[in-house]
Amino acid sequence: MVCTSEVEGDIAEALDVKATKMTKPTWMDHVYSCAFVYPKGSFVLSTKELVSEKTTTDYFNALKQKLGFKANLYGLGQGAFVAKNDDVVVRKDYKVLHVDVKNVPKGASAFAPAMVRPDVATNIAAVIMSCWVGA
Repeated sequence: MVCTSEVEGDIAEALDVKATKMTKPTWMDHVYSCAFVYPKGSFVLSTKELVSEKTTTDYFNALKQKLGFKANLYGLGQGAFVAKNDDVVVRKDYKVLHVDVKNVPKGASAFAPAMVRPDVATNIAAVIMSCWVGA
C-alpha cells in the first residue's frame, strides 16, 4: 500500500512537489519498500509486516534502539517516533512503517517551503497512516 500511484499523489500534495520517479517495489523478509526520487533528494518507505503484537513491539523497539530516539510523535498509529537521524517510525496493528529520509537535504528543504527533514518524514508518515485507517 505504501508504493502506489495514489500514495505518490497524496505525498506530492503534502510535500508540494511531485516525485520524478518511484522505484519498483521490493518484497524481502516481510518488508515491502520503494524509493521516491525528487530533483533534490529522495526517501525510502518500508513496511515490515509482523505476526503478533509482541513481534511488532519488539521490532519497533529494536528500530528505536538502532536509529536512536529524538522525540515521540503523538496521533500517528499506535506509537511513533522521530529518530536521531530524522527518520520517522510508526507502528500500527502488526505493521511498522519506516520513513527513511537520509537522502533528503538538511536545512532548507527541497520540498514545501520551510519544511525541514523531520517535517518531511512526519508528513509522509501522516499520509501513509491516513491510508491505513481501518486497514
